[in-house]
Amino acid sequence: MAKQQSGNDDDKGITVKKEDDMAEWYGQVVTKSEIADYSPVRGCMIIRPLGYAVWEKIQQEFNKVLKNKGVKNAYFPLFIPESFFRKEAEHAEGFAPEVAWIENKDEGGERLAVRPTSETIMYDSYSRWIRSWRDLPVLINQWANVCRWETSDCKIFLRSREFLWQEGHNVFETEDECEKDVWNWINEYKKLAESLLAVPMIVGKKTEKEKFAGAVYTTTIEGFMPDGKSLQCGTSHHLGQGFAKSFSISFLGKDEKMHTPWQDSWGFSTRLIGAMIMMHGDNKGLVLPPKVAQNRIVIVPILFKDTKKKVLDACHSLLKELKEHDPVLDDREEYSAGWKFSEWELKGVPLRIELGPKDLEKKQAVLVRRDTGDKIVIKLPDVRKRAKEVLDSIQEDLLHKAKRFMDESIVRVTDWDAFMSATGLSAKKLVLAPFCGEEECEDWIKDKTKGVTARAIKDDEKMDKGARCIHCGKDARFWVYFARAY
Repeated sequence: MAKQQSGNDDDKGITVKKEDDMAEWYGQVVTKSEIADYSPVRGCMIIRPLGYAVWEKIQQEFNKVLKNKGVKNAYFPLFIPESFFRKEAEHAEGFAPEVAWIENKDEGGERLAVRPTSETIMYDSYSRWIRSWRDLPVLINQWANVCRWETSDCKIFLRSREFLWQEGHNVFETEDECEKDVWNWINEYKKLAESLLAVPMIVGKKTEKEKFAGAVYTTTIEGFMPDGKSLQCGTSHHLGQGFAKSFSISFLGKDEKMHTPWQDSWGFSTRLIGAMIMMHGDNKGLVLPPKVAQNRIVIVPILFKDTKKKVLDACHSLLKELKEHDPVLDDREEYSAGWKFSEWELKGVPLRIELGPKDLEKKQAVLVRRDTGDKIVIKLPDVRKRAKEVLDSIQEDLLHKAKRFMDESIVRVTDWDAFMSATGLSAKKLVLAPFCGEEECEDWIKDKTKGVTARAIKDDEKMDKGARCIHCGKDARFWVYFARAY
């Protein structure tokens, strides 16, 4: 039985169009759909059951991947001694602006950081756990909360002071093993985002300026949102041997000599949920891909006094028949069918089944797709089979539509005027351009375009000999995707 919702029923619908003001639309969709809410603590969010159910689906799917790869889940402390950060200078400097500190007068006066990421606290343990080549590889992941003390532009799921994520931290004997692992995880992230959330991703390396603090290099998956902004949705970092040396991690090799291991770290967060909302949502509210929907089907009976019992009995039969899809039956009588249609559209349930007395007479039901609004009349004995087919189709079609949008948004340019035009505020393009890779040049591009940054290096295409950087005219080292970003 569906629960009656609290609050002002007249204020439930979305009052602004996605294409007119995406920021306001997003805020309304997130709160009015009840997927999340604002917190009384500035810059934080409350993930409501509808949103947490999506996160659980992501966790369940990715835990299968972790198990298949031999990675074990663990948990490490939320609080990190300040001295741990000082051990890796570049890492400490990179995270300094985002760290929240707790004064710790009871334990020698050393401040404690509220976890912005766990490299340092985990690697302190690794230094005690790793002694021999027999202890390698170490393959550990943790699901945790993280604190990044953002001061501006906080947005639910996309950028907040506290968020949920997974972070994997692996240790290997050889650099070759480590490199393969770095690329393995970023490609697993791409698969997860596309197959589960139906959000297409670009895979590539970050530039030197954009890489993770303390890494040799960083790989990324980047989504491109309908408002023309890129969204970093997951990263995998080749950490080299820097952290191992800083934390005195070493092992006795097969040659009976001491060696320094190679490390990587990799993670994605609840930002993936934000990407899903922005990519698929429409002016009626959420559009949830079936694979992550808490309830893939809602059954809405059309009730009249004389036929109520018959219709409800038939709906309960459908409820049992479709249990594999976690259906919900909205049998509330205080709301009209039309009102209930709108509410479930707002919540993004992928498939609605309507059943009224006339349908019963004809031994049929009406299936309504959330993504397109298409109505499909199905004979009752065929509902179970067709419902599965339609849900599969919705999942595939959402991804195809999103891929088409991304492909049509990519513009390749080789001169500065074209670059400026393509990165203009109204252009809403993901721009692929030749780039020298120098940080100073990257800073100038960001300044001159008022915010455009390098999102990912296109690693699967070699730069033509003689090609010039889009901005400075020096030899271009690689093709880079540029865009405004969240």
